[in-house]
Amino acid sequence: MKNIRFIFLILLMFSCKNEKVAEPKEDVSKPNILFISVDDLNNWISPIANFSNAKTPNFDRLAAMGVTFTNAHVQAPLCGPSRASIMTGLRPSTTGIYGMTPDNKIRRAGSPATKDITFLPEYFEQNGYHTMGIGKLFHVHAPDSMFNESGGRVKGFGPHPKKRFVWDGRGKGIKGIHGRTNTDWGAFPENDSLMPDHQSVNWVVERLNRTYDKPFFMGLGFLRVHVPLYVPQKWFDMHPLESIETPPYLADDLNDIPPVGMQINDLPMMPSTEWAKESGEWKKIIQAYLACMSYVDYELGRVLDALESSKYADNTMIVLWSDHGYRLGEKGTFAKHALWETATKAPLLFAGPNLPKGKKIETPVEMLSIYPTLLELSGLPAYSKNEGVSLVGMMKKNEGLNNSYAITTFGMNNHAIKKDGFRYIQYEDGAQEFYDHSTDPNEWNNEADNPIYAQKIKELKALLPKVNSKWDSESNYTFQPYFVEQKMRVNGTE
Repeated sequence: MKNIRFIFLILLMFSCKNEKVAEPKEDVSKPNILFISVDDLNNWISPIANFSNAKTPNFDRLAAMGVTFTNAHVQAPLCGPSRASIMTGLRPSTTGIYGMTPDNKIRRAGSPATKDITFLPEYFEQNGYHTMGIGKLFHVHAPDSMFNESGGRVKGFGPHPKKRFVWDGRGKGIKGIHGRTNTDWGAFPENDSLMPDHQSVNWVVERLNRTYDKPFFMGLGFLRVHVPLYVPQKWFDMHPLESIETPPYLADDLNDIPPVGMQINDLPMMPSTEWAKESGEWKKIIQAYLACMSYVDYELGRVLDALESSKYADNTMIVLWSDHGYRLGEKGTFAKHALWETATKAPLLFAGPNLPKGKKIETPVEMLSIYPTLLELSGLPAYSKNEGVSLVGMMKKNEGLNNSYAITTFGMNNHAIKKDGFRYIQYEDGAQEFYDHSTDPNEWNNEADNPIYAQKIKELKALLPKVNSKWDSESNYTFQPYFVEQKMRVNGTE
């Protein structure tokens, strides 16, 4: 009996010695996501252009924490379609969302492209995240029940003084034909605490101090620097009027623009550059814009402070983006609404675990890439419907730097392509613009008919979207007659 027991023990020891014991899996939690949008923010911030000595130290701080794309472009130079593109992961030319679409109408049975789309925050929820959001994230705030916790959004872009300081909101526009704009500028209100963005940041800070049993996705949508350019006086004081620069401007710049381009650029409700020069308001408008940037920078700093003092400091991915650029006198007006560089280019910054710090990438990229990039950074499966490409390889290994390009669409079949230091624009009637940024960074000389660029134009033209959907029935833009007419014409509703 003893011999049997001894043999059994020997066999047991031998089997244990040769058996591969499974190592315990490393329990690595998914990173949290801090998703920050800033309305109408162009590239004047200090880590990118630092125009007129912009004072945005917290944008610098965020840039030092991660990667800044200095040449990122939106998919539409208008907030509604731009944000719909980011949240669906689809191009405007795919969805037909060329104008403003109610948040609850982006996904619906009558929309072939988006009827079963999974919005970006939803994808995170479906993969185990607790989702939260406040402020302007979609066009207004978000579709109903988008977030597990929603702080909503204060209506409009206030606060407003009882009477406009400068601009009447109509300009040369005709009531009943042209829309009225919120564009105005001045020091108002008295305190930061009266700004809706301040309340939004309070909401975010409070939630960063909570404990969660799963990773979170937190969306914060700033209303500024969207017009009206009102912030408290102290932000204006940071930018003395005598120190303000104006951007490059050429009075006859638009003489070589095709007629359809001029139609799209017809914004009679907006201040013109000539008016701003003659009235002495140009530097004041820029001062107000810089003041609004500095104010948003301050609120961004409050968010970064709260994150860094929280338990989530080392496991949170941050992405900050804007829905389009903004022209402040370039090309004759103060608006977005164009396929030129100053309207399509906007800030895009990523920061978080395992990303390079203080890196800048100058190659053109698209805001459409935000969705797939966040998925890869979070270790989540790719979403097959995304039309953008992840930027993780570019950020970490410089992959794809020479082949990257960006497409912007404004209305059906009007596109701009930015690649290799060139901008190519093709309108629905076949009219073209072409700019060589190595010699013409301000896009003053349309070289579309110059034979020396014929091959490059051919190459860029091949990148145009192959699908150009009709206008989505729920998408509209009534500020410009061109877009009203185009929708009626292409959808057969004349």
